[in-house]
Amino acid sequence: MTYPKIPLAQTVLSLCKAKRIKHIVLSPGSRNAPLTIGFTHDPFFKCYSIVDERCAAFFALGIAQQLQEPVAVVCTSGSALLNYYPAVSEAFYSHIPLVVLSADRPQSRIGIGDGQTINQQNVFENHILYSANLVEDVNENESQAEIGCVTDREKQQAIIQKNNEKGINEALNMAIQKPGPVHINIPFNEPLYDRVDALSVAPANVMPSENDMGTEDLKSFISDWNQAQRKLVLVGVNQPNKIEQQYLDRLAADDSVLVLTESTSNIHHNNFIPSIDKLIGALSPSEFEALKPDVLLTFGGLVISKKIKQFLRTYQPKQHWHIGEHNANDTFFILNKVFKMSENTFFSQFLDHTTPITSTYQSFWLSEMEKRREKHRDYVKEMPYSDFKVFNILLKSIPSHNQLQIGNSSAIRYAQLFDLDPSLKVFCNRGTSGIDGSTSTAVGAAVASKEPTVFITGDLSFFYDSNALWNNYIPKNFRIIIVNNNGGGIFRILPGHKNTENFDTYFETKHQLTAKPLCDLYGLDYRYITNENDLELALEDFYSLSDKPRVMEIATPSTKNDEILLKYFSFIK
Repeated sequence: MTYPKIPLAQTVLSLCKAKRIKHIVLSPGSRNAPLTIGFTHDPFFKCYSIVDERCAAFFALGIAQQLQEPVAVVCTSGSALLNYYPAVSEAFYSHIPLVVLSADRPQSRIGIGDGQTINQQNVFENHILYSANLVEDVNENESQAEIGCVTDREKQQAIIQKNNEKGINEALNMAIQKPGPVHINIPFNEPLYDRVDALSVAPANVMPSENDMGTEDLKSFISDWNQAQRKLVLVGVNQPNKIEQQYLDRLAADDSVLVLTESTSNIHHNNFIPSIDKLIGALSPSEFEALKPDVLLTFGGLVISKKIKQFLRTYQPKQHWHIGEHNANDTFFILNKVFKMSENTFFSQFLDHTTPITSTYQSFWLSEMEKRREKHRDYVKEMPYSDFKVFNILLKSIPSHNQLQIGNSSAIRYAQLFDLDPSLKVFCNRGTSGIDGSTSTAVGAAVASKEPTVFITGDLSFFYDSNALWNNYIPKNFRIIIVNNNGGGIFRILPGHKNTENFDTYFETKHQLTAKPLCDLYGLDYRYITNENDLELALEDFYSLSDKPRVMEIATPSTKNDEILLKYFSFIK
């Protein structure tokens, strides 16, 4: 086996291996050479080489999103590290275990004008679970006069080794337990490329402590629940198959419980309402009063719908409880109880003591939802070719049991208006809701997923992250669908002055780009669609087996999309 000679590099490698951190995403550089040598020469690790550090971090995030286990990214010193920040912040708010391993220069070389040096310690301070700032090994090239006698050198190295092991263990254990992003900053002395055939260190693998969520006295909450005539359950971002179906069935069987989900909730039941905005998009004040719950129960991650946020902030429930092992957000300014435990644990202790009560709360709103669905179908039949029409066609076309990755901005918001195939697993970077790494995340997820992956995105998001295609690991069954309305069409929906040169340039950012040159450059199969009939025909074999990944770019009108969408909510009412 080949190892880097530097003890600190050996220590990092050994502890990553001991904690079963298998997937390593490397970006080229010199200062991180000891880590690159170690990871790539050990068959335990699955290594990927991604040049662009921002893409590399989102690619790693996509793998970690699917596997729900830590994935490491490794970079050289300097500004390379800063390119990880968007993915680190996404991992922080989405609770995804991303391990950042940044090589650094020795502390004595920082701030003196050396190249590729910045202040790397604690650089992610506000968006990281843990930062371990390691110390470089005692430099063997220093003279005895500089460091003292041989015995002093050995003692100093032993102290450094012990402290570094402690920092690495704490960081990696944090990523595993919480989960979320951690940063380990690793300074290396030169020479960087020396190799040895055996390890010179045997670092102790300190195992993570057991998560103790404690116990809750649920009596008073059970009493409040049983007395409430209107209980609203709102589910945010959720991993597929996370919640036991028996608990979902029991919630659905209670007439006083209404469950609202989103496309990223990944839970389904005939008595749940999956398209929130379709239901509440055009309610009157009296109807909002009828929907206002006595108790709001939330679980899962962040909620996409702005309309449900506005409703619950205006028509606040008497109580808002949240279930989850992570920090809860007081999104509706009324949060008064957090059950810091897993959802399944909570429901196993809670539902056996609840009593379904007679209520029309669920049945009334399910009936209203059916009316909306009927009006939705009528509207879609009559609408002209547009973003809305395209999403209607696309979301019905995706084969069952695929993974669906969706870009942010317009794409995820259109997806919220449709009832998706329950067999689809749906993901979107909703931690920070940015467009910056959606494609890279989808590629990483496709690499780690057992199911074929379809990625639907807007044009600005796609071009913003176009280096995601500079990737040798894109599976052949990966499908990218770009809805290109020649700019940031979502800004037309928002309040503001439209159809001016200022708006077109600085808000909508109009362009005439297509993805064809990129697909030619990276060797992807490319199709360009400009109308509804061609789209229907192209989709007939778009998902079939192929020798390379496929990209379908669908040109839609740059105007009228906002008008069609806004009229939709009035029509379905």
